[in-house]
Amino acid sequence: MTTSQGAVTVLAVHGNGGGGERFARCAAHMPEGTRLVAPTLPGFAARPRDPALRTLADYADRLADEVRAVTRAEGATPVLLGHGIGGSIALDLVSRHPELVAGLVLHAPVGAHLDTRLFPRLMTTRPARAVVRRAISSRLLRPVWRRLFFPYGAPRPVLEEFFEAYRTCAVFGDMFDLITSSWFDGLSPVRGVPVVVLWGADDRVLRRGQADAVGEKVPGAEVVVREGWDHFPMIEQPEEYAVAIATIARDLLAR
Repeated sequence: MTTSQGAVTVLAVHGNGGGGERFARCAAHMPEGTRLVAPTLPGFAARPRDPALRTLADYADRLADEVRAVTRAEGATPVLLGHGIGGSIALDLVSRHPELVAGLVLHAPVGAHLDTRLFPRLMTTRPARAVVRRAISSRLLRPVWRRLFFPYGAPRPVLEEFFEAYRTCAVFGDMFDLITSSWFDGLSPVRGVPVVVLWGADDRVLRRGQADAVGEKVPGAEVVVREGWDHFPMIEQPEEYAVAIATIARDLLAR
């Protein structure tokens, strides 16, 4: 968002398992005049579940409350950044309420090819979801997950916090019921808001080949692929990620 001084605020929405803490490292590196706000949605990380949130639209409407709070505090609308399922929630919100944001950045959002990708198909039952969540948070398996999820590396305390968040995430499994191919197919295309679809060239969690299908829901969006990024550059390359997001946000506002 912009103010009379040219300041920009980005509201960042985390993916599954963790919360706003995933953006803590890059928030500290945002260039002068750019601020990043990263709330934790109900049920994620250690924040308690809200039983009133039963659909993805409910989560999107709760995100709308966060957007309005930032708008009231700063006097202008923010640029919205969604990562992973955070991108799904942001996409749902902006498809229905484009007036709430000044721009949208979808970083490897979940939604495309859900009926053909192996992992979503494996996660169709609650027992499977419980096993996966426990496995990701397992202290015994963390050396394996560190190599798989973070090939470029990050400080050990940061990664310990990342994996531990899955242990307390109450809605990890629920997201596989809410983010489905029927939900994605039923989304109205986003109109009237400038959009960037952002992907890491080395993303092994959500392959960049999904960008074309995502683009069908955001006609005219610019697709940006960054070399040397896997799925979590906000954790592995926080300074580079901060500069990239700040630059994209300002470009969106200039359109």
